[in-house]
Formats: sequence, structure tokens, C-alpha cells
Amino acid sequence: GTAFISIQAFPALLDLPQDLEVAEVSCGSRHTAVVTRGGELYTWGWGKYGQLGHGDNSSSDRPRRVEYLVAEGLRAEEVVCGPWTTYIHVLE
Repeated sequence: GTAFISIQAFPALLDLPQDLEVAEVSCGSRHTAVVTRGGELYTWGWGKYGQLGHGDNSSSDRPRRVEYLVAEGLRAEEVVCGPWTTYIHVLE
């Protein structure tokens, strides 16, 4: 079945693991991404076009770390979300 994703038109509190410090946030039309001070990227929201970066088109109400960056030894520095895209500046 299709997952229900709660798309809210107003700010909402979000729980991230306590040891994460957010350095940057960007919002697309239906998804959000954060870069942590440690260089990790977390995304959530509507993922129909793969804009969450998890290697599929699934959507998620909960922040998920983009494991591809970790596996490749890349550190996220900046993130910019477009309507159906996510752009990331990384360092090796």
C-alpha cells in the first residue's frame, strides 16, 4: 500500500536524535532536508521523484539519514531543496 505522509502547511516540532546539531535546513514544496554539524544529511517528506536521496521513491514522515553519503565518505556542507529536487554540496 501507499504510505500516508502528513504534509503540513505550518511549522511543526520535530524530534531528531539528541546528539545531532543542525547546521542548515532547506524546504522544498513537500520535503525537508537538514545538514548536521557533523556533515550528515537527513531528509523526510514526499519522495515520489527520489528527492529524498534514499535510492527509491518512498516517502517518510520521519527524518532518515542519507546513507549513500556515509558509504561514500562524503560530508554534506550545504543543502538546497527545490520543488521536486534536492541539491547537496559535499566534501570528500
